[in-house]
Amino acid sequence: MSEYLVVLTRRSIRWSKLLQGKSHIEKNVKVKRYIRKGVPNEHRTFIWMAVSGSQEKMEKNPGYYQSLLRAQHDPNLMEAIRTDLHRTFPDNVQFRKTAAPCLQKVLYNVLLAYGHHNKDVGYCQGMNFIAGYLIIITKDEEKSFWLMDALLGRILPDYYTPAMLGLKTDQEVLGELVKAKVPAVWRAMMEHNVMWTLVVSRWFICLFIDILPVETVMRVWDCLFYEGSKILFRVALTLIHHNQAFILQARNLPDICDRFKQITKGAFVEDCHTFMEKIFKEPGSLSRATISKMREACRAQIMAEESWRPPAPPPAPHVPPPAALAPPLKCS
Repeated sequence: MSEYLVVLTRRSIRWSKLLQGKSHIEKNVKVKRYIRKGVPNEHRTFIWMAVSGSQEKMEKNPGYYQSLLRAQHDPNLMEAIRTDLHRTFPDNVQFRKTAAPCLQKVLYNVLLAYGHHNKDVGYCQGMNFIAGYLIIITKDEEKSFWLMDALLGRILPDYYTPAMLGLKTDQEVLGELVKAKVPAVWRAMMEHNVMWTLVVSRWFICLFIDILPVETVMRVWDCLFYEGSKILFRVALTLIHHNQAFILQARNLPDICDRFKQITKGAFVEDCHTFMEKIFKEPGSLSRATISKMREACRAQIMAEESWRPPAPPPAPHVPPPAALAPPLKCS
């Protein structure tokens, strides 16, 4: 940390010079390079809002967020959100009911507003962690809402819809990328019949929150807001490529799953500055065109497979509502 503080200080000085007197920031090669090297905490909210398009949308829709909170609320949506409030960062004192102020109320407002704003999504388990993390970083309710809109509506569409087609697709795309770039690990996964959803679903659905160290997650999100979802593939591929020898020592399915948990811990991911440099080197070329083509093929395959599934049997009598049955999503 003492070494990283030197990096943070140097970056802070350079960012302050870059942003001096600016109320807006345009995307360019210099800004992209600066973001990859890390955004200082004091500028993070401003940069995320600017590069994601959230600031522009907020300015074009004054009062919209408050109007969502004043609207008539769906009781089912309200209950689903309340169920997950106490599960959101329970170890963080700011989210405890005894905190003053308690961020649970802010979290509830952001999730409720987003549920009305995007009725196709509503509320899905996992969104509470995304919203909670944004609130911690921005310390601003409305800005957290607009950043959430950028993430779920534009950067990661279909991740949190009921079918989660975007999430399923990207897990399969990662498998294809591993097949091309780390074939030995891909063969091991096939040999032991390990589905990618078993080992990487939490990486994607939690956007690495509570998977990687906090400072590393913030650096990943810096790039996620600027460069889009391909950053998630770069992070996942780097973790797998860098630890392929360790993964290949696994002898069965549980062993592989355990090793995928272990590779998200330790010195390699804690040294976030070096780790972020690695994600742009170790995976090699990763163009948007390549990812788009893989997504198209994987999505078509998933939809074809799901269309052939037999219809679900009718529910037994007196079954509790699905929300009551669903286990809490744990991002760890």
